[in-house]
Amino acid sequence: DEASGQTIISGMGELHLDIITDRLRREFKVDVNQGQPQVEYKEAITRPANHREVYKKQTGGRGKFADIVFTMEPSTEEKPGLEFVNVIKGGNIPKEYIPSVEKGFREAMKNGPLAGFEMDSMKVVLKDGSFHPVDSDSLSFELAAKLGYKEAAKAARAVLMEPIMKLEVLTPEENMGDIVGDLNRRRGQVNNMDDRAGAKVIKAEVPLSEMFGYVTALRTLSSGRATSTMEFSHYAETPTNIAEEVIKATKGVTA
Repeated sequence: DEASGQTIISGMGELHLDIITDRLRREFKVDVNQGQPQVEYKEAITRPANHREVYKKQTGGRGKFADIVFTMEPSTEEKPGLEFVNVIKGGNIPKEYIPSVEKGFREAMKNGPLAGFEMDSMKVVLKDGSFHPVDSDSLSFELAAKLGYKEAAKAARAVLMEPIMKLEVLTPEENMGDIVGDLNRRRGQVNNMDDRAGAKVIKAEVPLSEMFGYVTALRTLSSGRATSTMEFSHYAETPTNIAEEVIKATKGVTA
């Protein structure tokens, strides 16, 4: 992270991060000063927004000019990233500038409008625009896309998205009630309960932000007899009250 000078390590959970930091100390002899784990939130838009962005700059000599008309909307593809569609007919924007428009949106997505988290996915339909035969260039169209993104994203009702983890707990039956109750307090959703080798299997989906310290808590709830495995499932919209707290914390605002 260039702003703080810290090295950020990503992993699938606390245990994964602990293993990495342990290896850094043991194998590579790096004296690691370890901070608290952070959740990798993302942002997403929830409704279409139409926008026209005219980028114009004149400082003497050759100026800068780009004009784009587009719709920003939730992506229709089942994958993260930018879905870019150009429907301009004719030469309203020369073809050589279209990749710069796409590049501008792709770069801008790295900073969401709510708290600067990366935009998970979105669709941009480039519909129209204009150019100046002297003042227009690739950079002008890239900057127009970046500026247009900031404005359109405000109107497209951005929301905070949180990672949801798939959790499986193997526990003796007598501890099942306490474990399910604990998962409910962690905003978990129990999807299935099964039998396996004389024990109970609980399958649930739980927000990652609620799972810090879970291994220790599970050990306490079951007197060390239950075990768990966890893997990433998907991103889902964060409840409004929690999203507000995350955004405040990210911006350094206290309630």
